[in-house]
Amino acid sequence: MSRERRDFTTTIVVDQSPSEVFDAVVNVRGWWSTGIVGPTEQLDDEFLFEVEGIHRTTQRLVEVVHDQRVVWLVTDACMTFLEDEREWVGTRVIFDISEKDGRTQLAFTHEGLAPGVECFDACAPAWTQYVQISLFSLITTGVGNPNLEGRTIEVPTL
Repeated sequence: MSRERRDFTTTIVVDQSPSEVFDAVVNVRGWWSTGIVGPTEQLDDEFLFEVEGIHRTTQRLVEVVHDQRVVWLVTDACMTFLEDEREWVGTRVIFDISEKDGRTQLAFTHEGLAPGVECFDACAPAWTQYVQISLFSLITTGVGNPNLEGRTIEVPTL
C-alpha cells in the first residue's frame, strides 16, 4: 500500500505579467537572501544559500522555461537543526507560472518536503514567508524582504 505524499506548495496570484514574475523568481537575492553565492538565472546555474552554522544548501537549475517554469535540484545540504542534516538533498524546488483569469499565478512546490519529513514544521512556514511575503512584494513593488547577508535568523525548535 503506497502512502500519499503531499509536497509543500503555496500559490500567489498577481497582476504582473508572467515575464515579470519569472524575472522576480530568478532574482533569488531579491527575495530569499542577499548572501546567495553564484548565478541563479540559466539552466545548469548553481548557487549556494547559507545561514552560517544553521542551513547551507546548494541548488542547481535543472529546468528553465522562460515565463513558465523554474526548477532547482538541491544537490548538497547541511542543516544542523535536523537529525538528518542532508534531508533536502535530491529534493526539487519548483516555480510554475501560468495565466489565470487575466492575472498571473505562481505555484511554488518543494517536492520532497511533506508532512512527516523532519524539516516540514520549520521549513514550510519559512517557504510560506519567502513566497507569500518576500517574493510577492518583489513582484508587486520591486522590493522583496530577503535575509540580509550576515543577519542571524532564528530557527524554530522542532
